[in-house]
Amino acid sequence: MLGTQLAQLRDNDPTGLADADGMVAGFDEALLRGFARVGEEDAAALTALAGAVAGTPLGDRVAEAVGKVTAGPVGQEHLAALAGARAALLGAAHDALLDQFDTALGRDRAPWTPPAGGPVDGSPARAAARSWLHETALAGWRGVDHELLSAVGTPVEAALAEPGSRRLAVLLDGLAAELRAGLPVATMPRVPVRRWADLWSRGVLLAQDGPATTADTARVTGRLLPLGVDVHEHDTAVQVQLHAILEPADGGTPRLVRVAVGAAKVATIGGPAVWRLLSAYPVLLTAIAQRRALTVTDLPSHGADLHWVDGQAQAGEPADPFATARVLLGTATATATPPLDRHPAVIAEPVLLEGYTVRKTDDGLTVDLDGHQLAVTVDRLPAGGPLTPALVAAASSCLGLARWDDGRWLVQPLAVQATVKRRPVEAHNGDWADGVTDPKVAKAEARAGDAVAVLRERAGRLLRR
Repeated sequence: MLGTQLAQLRDNDPTGLADADGMVAGFDEALLRGFARVGEEDAAALTALAGAVAGTPLGDRVAEAVGKVTAGPVGQEHLAALAGARAALLGAAHDALLDQFDTALGRDRAPWTPPAGGPVDGSPARAAARSWLHETALAGWRGVDHELLSAVGTPVEAALAEPGSRRLAVLLDGLAAELRAGLPVATMPRVPVRRWADLWSRGVLLAQDGPATTADTARVTGRLLPLGVDVHEHDTAVQVQLHAILEPADGGTPRLVRVAVGAAKVATIGGPAVWRLLSAYPVLLTAIAQRRALTVTDLPSHGADLHWVDGQAQAGEPADPFATARVLLGTATATATPPLDRHPAVIAEPVLLEGYTVRKTDDGLTVDLDGHQLAVTVDRLPAGGPLTPALVAAASSCLGLARWDDGRWLVQPLAVQATVKRRPVEAHNGDWADGVTDPKVAKAEARAGDAVAVLRERAGRLLRR
């Protein structure tokens, strides 16, 4: 990324972005208080939300839903309409920001192609989830109690039993865990209203019955060149997302892709131990840790997301992610985000920054590139890798993800090249995917013991009883 590109990215915020954010914030505050009894302020916020989508196919349904919520009683279908309107506003903001990014960097992006549909697919698990989410919205975050949270077990268990509903199960389980940790919500110094409303809305939409879609829209064969790894860690789950460039075997245009693998976990498992939860993917972990290219054959894909099958991949020659970015990142084609996933918070576009200086400010770190500044976030650096805030501050090259957060663009480092004590150092988030390479950290891990092995052994005992 050049300074001129950075200036264009930072100085041209999309029109109407602040208005959309304000309407979503009004809805989120109403959800905080609950929809069982809606006051004047919340009614005005919901009416504004309905007005924002009045000229769209959602218009009539959302207007009806607002009338029902303000007059009562409110049904599940009305809450689904409100969640859809909120998602539509955030989706429009996502599209405007991504268009701004593509214009600034000159990145090509393929259009989204709807998957083939099938007959309506009903599910008892999703019905149970809709019921729990309905009760939660009526109570509001401040009205949630232990009894309501204990009721989530039934829909989570039912959704886990259906392969197509496991994403919903993980979401419900994670949301309930966060709410439980915050009880009583009324005494929390700061309630994460945007985050919880995001999770609730996504859960409502995932829980809707609709046309069944084909499992795999395409299959890809070619060479996968890793760029960097983003680790998403929660008390109840961990997901490792590899950003890479795919060179198709048929000689087509290289394109940006993602590979995500995950596992359920407990809060006591963290740091380097999370990699051991992903032992079912040895080929992928080896390629990440050793920075190797991967040859993939007939791998299922959904847009930019490749469904990883370890047996259909083979680790190949070393592939320097920085060299890959310098040669291919400027010409690789990106893929449009599916409608349900469009949200400013999910924007994560790979970028390469070089030749900059790092400045420390009261707000954190910023990179200065040709006189233009961009904030750097180190809050998401995983504890299971060697990349630290100190290395980021000492770096002069960075492979990262451009993100939109709290009304500004920033970069999240995935890998850096720095000079420490006059020696060149390179660190990547995924360097410990195949085992810790830092002797001090490895020794500390050995003293602490293998929490994953202990928990697996205890689980085995329970299953044998």
